Amino acid sequence: MRKTFVSAVVLAALSTLAGAPAALRAQGGKPPGKSMGLPVKAAPVKVGTVTSDVTAVGTLLANESVMIRPEVAGRVAAIHFNEGQAVAAGARLVSLDATEVQAQLAASRADERLTGQRAERAAELFKKNFISQQALEDAREAYKKASAQRQENEARAAKTEIRAPFAGTVGLRQVSAGAYLKAGEDIVRLDKIDAMKLDFRVPEVYLGKIRRDQPVAVRVDAFPGEHFSGRVYALETAVDDKTRTVQLRGRVGNKGLKLRPGMFARVTLELGSNDKAMLVPEQALVPRGDKNFVFRVVDGKASLTEVGLGSRTPGQVEIVRGLKPGELVVTDGQLKLQDGTPVMVLPDKPPAVPPPPAPKG
Repeated sequence: MRKTFVSAVVLAALSTLAGAPAALRAQGGKPPGKSMGLPVKAAPVKVGTVTSDVTAVGTLLANESVMIRPEVAGRVAAIHFNEGQAVAAGARLVSLDATEVQAQLAASRADERLTGQRAERAAELFKKNFISQQALEDAREAYKKASAQRQENEARAAKTEIRAPFAGTVGLRQVSAGAYLKAGEDIVRLDKIDAMKLDFRVPEVYLGKIRRDQPVAVRVDAFPGEHFSGRVYALETAVDDKTRTVQLRGRVGNKGLKLRPGMFARVTLELGSNDKAMLVPEQALVPRGDKNFVFRVVDGKASLTEVGLGSRTPGQVEIVRGLKPGELVVTDGQLKLQDGTPVMVLPDKPPAVPPPPAPKG
């Protein structure tokens, strides 16, 4: 009875060993991970382009902006624009009643002609010694005074015609025809918005990387799916000692006039780019304290290597020291690894399994 039981056990063991995988039998029944290494996934260190940037918030301003106001008081005789209209530089916007000024201008012109004629006659009489030098100078000074009075009245008359100082778009008018305006009273705003100014601030630590003509990308809440591009053209001369930031001003194109003065802007300022950056997947990093490491695959073993980090992009991180292009780094399975642990790199995709042969009919 005992011999029968032992034989049955031996036969069962032999049957189990015969049905085991070839790799297990080759290792004498030991688990494959003990000799073939822990299974991990790995990726090579790639070379690519990395862009360094900083984000900020800013405010959009009109490229040129002015509130149209009269320089002289008067009654509005006519309004020559429609609200929201684009106007050319020098276009007449508002006419003030100029009846009194025009009458004064006509009188000053007549006085100028009269004094001019008197000065000419005085010069002829002086040549014939009929008048003194003093009389000639008095006549000439009277003519100069009349000329100055005419120029003053012409300037006053010109100020009754209020014109656009630059090409732009007028806003909502604040007056109507027939209203009496005081000097300096608001009439309408004129904005040049075919291009926009952009004011924003960045921390002073980036001051050494900022220069003119750096590209900026702008997003606004009113058009969430669109990006507007521009460039920095000026920097403030001083750093704000309270916020430790420096103010930058850029110019942004406004095709379609979608952007408006006063809009809140989300700004991305490009500081520079490196087209020879070494990149690894972000999940390859193994943080330990204030340092960062990766596991390199060297001769079938995991090698713990400290690395220096640069810029980050979605899913990738730049390595500035510690690695070389083409080296394999572990991206999955690091939790079980130690320095020197044997590893087996698994393929990214499992091998395709051929379909079973069709049954013979």
